[in-house]
Amino acid sequence: MKRQSAVVIAIIVFLVFFIPLASSDPDGLERVVENFGVEEQAPFWHGLMPDYTIAAVEDAYVSTLIAGVIGVLLVLLAGLAVERAITSKNQA
Repeated sequence: MKRQSAVVIAIIVFLVFFIPLASSDPDGLERVVENFGVEEQAPFWHGLMPDYTIAAVEDAYVSTLIAGVIGVLLVLLAGLAVERAITSKNQA
């Protein structure tokens, strides 16, 4: 458990230092939309953290940092859930 906590803390520290270096340029589909001049439609669902931000936090850096930490924790929890499901099936 200590090793897992150390990994989570290391990821958070990594995010703190590298979030300011993230590019503000559009990526993927956003770049294609810009290149072809397609008009962006209003989304039918805004998601949990649209544009990697938390709406309640005003500071852009802190908002992105919190969204990054939450995203990392959600992915780690999903991976842990899958690992436990696979492990329990193999042990039965």
